[in-house]
Amino acid sequence: MVCVRTGRALPSLDRSSRYRQGMCCDRTPSLAEGQGVPPSWLHSAGPIVFRPASGRTQVLVPSAVPDPRDLGTAAAAAAPTGRFAARTAGMTASEIRALFAVASRPEVVSLAGGMPNLAALPLDALASEVGELVAAEGQTALQYGSAQGTPALREQICEVMRLEGINADPSDVVVTVGSQMALDLITRIYCDPGDVVLAEGPSYVGALGSFAAYQARVVHIEMDAHGLVPSLLRSALESLVRQGITPKFLYTIPNFHNPAGVTLAVERRPEILEICASYGVAVVEDNPYGLLGFSGTIYPALRSLDRDVVYLGSFSKTFASGLRVGWALVPPAVRDRLVLAAESATLCPPTFNQMIVSRYLQTQDWQSQIKTFTEAYRERRDAMLSALETYLPPGCSWNVPDGGFYVWLTVPEGVDTKAMLPRAVTARVAYASGTGFYADGYGSRQLRLSFCYPTPERITEGVRRLAGVLTAELDVMRTFGVPTRAASLKPGPGAPSPDTA
Repeated sequence: MVCVRTGRALPSLDRSSRYRQGMCCDRTPSLAEGQGVPPSWLHSAGPIVFRPASGRTQVLVPSAVPDPRDLGTAAAAAAPTGRFAARTAGMTASEIRALFAVASRPEVVSLAGGMPNLAALPLDALASEVGELVAAEGQTALQYGSAQGTPALREQICEVMRLEGINADPSDVVVTVGSQMALDLITRIYCDPGDVVLAEGPSYVGALGSFAAYQARVVHIEMDAHGLVPSLLRSALESLVRQGITPKFLYTIPNFHNPAGVTLAVERRPEILEICASYGVAVVEDNPYGLLGFSGTIYPALRSLDRDVVYLGSFSKTFASGLRVGWALVPPAVRDRLVLAAESATLCPPTFNQMIVSRYLQTQDWQSQIKTFTEAYRERRDAMLSALETYLPPGCSWNVPDGGFYVWLTVPEGVDTKAMLPRAVTARVAYASGTGFYADGYGSRQLRLSFCYPTPERITEGVRRLAGVLTAELDVMRTFGVPTRAASLKPGPGAPSPDTA
């Protein structure tokens, strides 16, 4: 028997083997020798069993290929989707990305993307430094480098992390192409298809995209105004243990959460680490915003309390996102596998970009620059909070972030923020709807507003437009007595992109 999809011979299974694998012959579609495969069988839910005259049995597992009755034989054989890996079925674009061509127009106020505001960077000084770098070290900067990252930058990264109480060895730092790459590689080396990952609900859309790409299942743990709730984490782990499941890791953003904007209370941090340790669950701490606190407070990293924590960092929010320089600080037992995974993904991160970051840290007052960024973001946050209070209709609620980029908004019952998004863009304002930040499609009453990039005046105008759209939605509901829904839109996370970062 030859597999229709691959052309390779399929292994024979005797009757006892089929029963051990849960394939009961009496309930499985079967073919006599010489009988053709009906086209509809290629789309059946279970295996197709072939019974040749010899009495041996062979199994054909159908795949999600286009129906030949629709495409024709030649077209079906050439259909690209028939050659994709099964894991690609879960890859979907975010709803904001689908509308990005419109949302990025200058007349649209985008409160959707988490783009840092780079206006305060000393661009003239940076241009001079880059020119000197090419002139003096161009042969090194423009050459291949180590998959682990340049030694000088890894040492400087340890100095940056020391601000959060982390004492690290540069040999345990792996430089990556943004922290998104680090997160993707960590998921790759930890998770097999079907494994369970714990994450806050809501959670970063890029993380959910990586988990989906490696076919990991996500169990969300609810947050409150003080971050992840330890008692709910323990309850979830107890429930999973009763099912014989040990999650691979807890993924958490403790500081100025994306998208929820909350910060994990300091007193909860050791308790969460203790709970995870008692159940044998690793912890992955993602901390791109940790130095962007509006009160000047720098919270202790989870990694500072436990050296087994995998810590992800980035220069995208504190320097320049376009350079795509991030890192992972990992235990020695994880490092070698992470470096091998990085080599297979990119061979090596761009040496030139790393040396630009290294030179910036060496020659510029980067801590003062972070304070400048923080002051600008605090001004924008205040403008957004003031506008929300002024314009939004009753029944809306939101958090007050003390750092980072985001406000998490809950709208009145019955309003579906995903269904409302196209109408908002028509009204020239964009946001990120809440369903993209849950793996299970929850969050239809929530949306994320980003205050980092627009000016305070644009933020105020954007919120005013959003309030008009919300008011119109509520008027429709009061008139017709039904919620506005979009059943045709697929729930769940989309693939990460700059517009949802």
